[in-house]
Amino acid sequence: MSSSALLDNLIEALQVMPGIGPVSATRIAYHLLDRNRNGGIELSKALSDALNNIALCPVCRNYTDHKDTVCALCSQEKRKNSALLCVVESPSDVEAIEKTGTYYGSYFVLHGHLSPIDRIGPAQIGLDELRERLEKEHIEEVILALSQTVDGEVTASYITSIARKLNIEVSKIAQGVPVGGELTSVDGNTLASSLNFRHKI
Repeated sequence: MSSSALLDNLIEALQVMPGIGPVSATRIAYHLLDRNRNGGIELSKALSDALNNIALCPVCRNYTDHKDTVCALCSQEKRKNSALLCVVESPSDVEAIEKTGTYYGSYFVLHGHLSPIDRIGPAQIGLDELRERLEKEHIEEVILALSQTVDGEVTASYITSIARKLNIEVSKIAQGVPVGGELTSVDGNTLASSLNFRHKI
């Protein structure tokens, strides 16, 4: 407990972020108060704007600035006409792939993976929406860019069965992505190579 209840509240609030414990939160709070109050105010405004306005894109389920607004990637004509759909687990995976500069198709973001133990089924990760999109759009190939984990493989198998029933080719990113690893931990060149040398499944 400090000399200020407001400071205690700030330190407690900062700990909502992953990897930030009491010591780190205290250091951040004192830094903002002692050296960068304006930066802290800008941070609080940016947090408020983001958390109150950012929603899921109605097409790909990536993040977009306002509810029911198509995101910047989905609004690009070249992506709409590519006939390629890359399925990923999180928005950070989209960012990782975009940084490679080698993929110009569209995306579908699951925000997770199938996990019966955690009671996460197809509806929780938007697989009904994915099926509807595959039925309505001209998609020739689904690229699975999912984590190389047991749950990731189960999710990949489920999506593969949906696509094959619709006679859509399915491929999976290949070399360089370690088993048990996350896409965000892979460097750009390795990820680009994995996309370029994907294989049919």
